[in-house]
Amino acid sequence: MQYKADQPAWQAILEFWFPEGRALHIDAAMHQNHWRWRMHGGADSDITARFLAITAQAATGELDHWASGPEGRLALIIVQDQFSRSAWRDSARAFAQDTTALAWAIEGLANGHYTALPTPWFKIVYSQPLGHCEGPDHLDRLDLLIQLREAIAAEAPPPLQDIYQSLVRQAHDVRQVIAAFGRHPHRNRLLGRPSTPEEEAYIAQGRFPHVRAFGGATES
Repeated sequence: MQYKADQPAWQAILEFWFPEGRALHIDAAMHQNHWRWRMHGGADSDITARFLAITAQAATGELDHWASGPEGRLALIIVQDQFSRSAWRDSARAFAQDTTALAWAIEGLANGHYTALPTPWFKIVYSQPLGHCEGPDHLDRLDLLIQLREAIAAEAPPPLQDIYQSLVRQAHDVRQVIAAFGRHPHRNRLLGRPSTPEEEAYIAQGRFPHVRAFGGATES
């Protein structure tokens, strides 16, 4: 991968993951298409071709220095929370970076990095580990995620309101799943976990929050 001489390495991640850029006045249909592309594996082949080495480096901690600034931290979260899912899809390794991505997100919420981000889509992607990472505090984190998304939706430009309100609803849907099962049951097979009868019934329906959001069928 080639970078501009005066450009930090993480900038290429943001330019790739956010084709809408930074201008707040963008076409809603285009923005929705970008969300569908991000959330449902449309970038898998490009990520594997362009960013596999970086994804592996991030997984071993070699890129931790990116977190020194708000946008570098966001890029690191994208690599660990999103690119890992594309690079290692259909394997347990896809989720192995979730706890690290969550730690970066939580720290950035406390040190001002989150509030320094310039666009609602930067903030949504930044906060995704709160819902993705399983753990004993998952419901508390989802309550925080809902609050953050409500604030983002309230501040989003009017033409984009429907998109961001749908992401608030998705966070509520995820919370219902975690409240019922304490984990994401659709991951059970990949993680080698037996499913309870209730989880098996849920999995059979295939109505996962990440599938219903914008339409699609892959883990986000």
